[in-house]
Amino acid sequence: MKKILPLFSYIFHPIFISVYATLLYLFANSSYFANQEKYFVLFQVIIITILIPILFFFLLRYTGKISSIMVPGLSERKIPLVIQCFLIIFLVRKSISITRYPELHFFFLGTLLSTMIALILLFVKTKVSLHMIGISALTLFVFGLSLHYQTQDIYTIAFFILMNGLVASSRIEMKAHTIKELIFGLLLGSIPQMLLMYLWL
Repeated sequence: MKKILPLFSYIFHPIFISVYATLLYLFANSSYFANQEKYFVLFQVIIITILIPILFFFLLRYTGKISSIMVPGLSERKIPLVIQCFLIIFLVRKSISITRYPELHFFFLGTLLSTMIALILLFVKTKVSLHMIGISALTLFVFGLSLHYQTQDIYTIAFFILMNGLVASSRIEMKAHTIKELIFGLLLGSIPQMLLMYLWL
């Protein structure tokens, strides 16, 4: 089990969470979008939340600003979080509009709020788990979609609740975070989603 646990840190790396949320929103629910539109939106999200951050990662790695994809140090996290904030702002302003994709729009706004708070906390020497921010935000989004579409998708919700536990265990196993940092990450990811959920349910 100790060899398997680290896999969850990579499968549910924060860089992939936006794509998972988009996939669930467009393909796993009773959405009325045409397939062409679904693939177009997904393609945009992949470019903005995965491909561009990967390019920045290699640039920062080459210049010595970060040491690994897990971005372990406090100072290492500042630039990637700033970049993520700008990319999410660009996404919600230019692509994921509130009029066309309100549920996904508010998910990204919640993600932006969580990211900004995590960035601010770095300046007071406080580190939170970005993995837990991501997986807890995704879990609340899945729960909200289930309520919104009245699908009662209990198994999917239970799956993501389990993933919260496995991701947390993975981060502890890899000695990446303390329990306090994991709890802060869980709260920081879920609370903004809960607050914004009332605007689209």
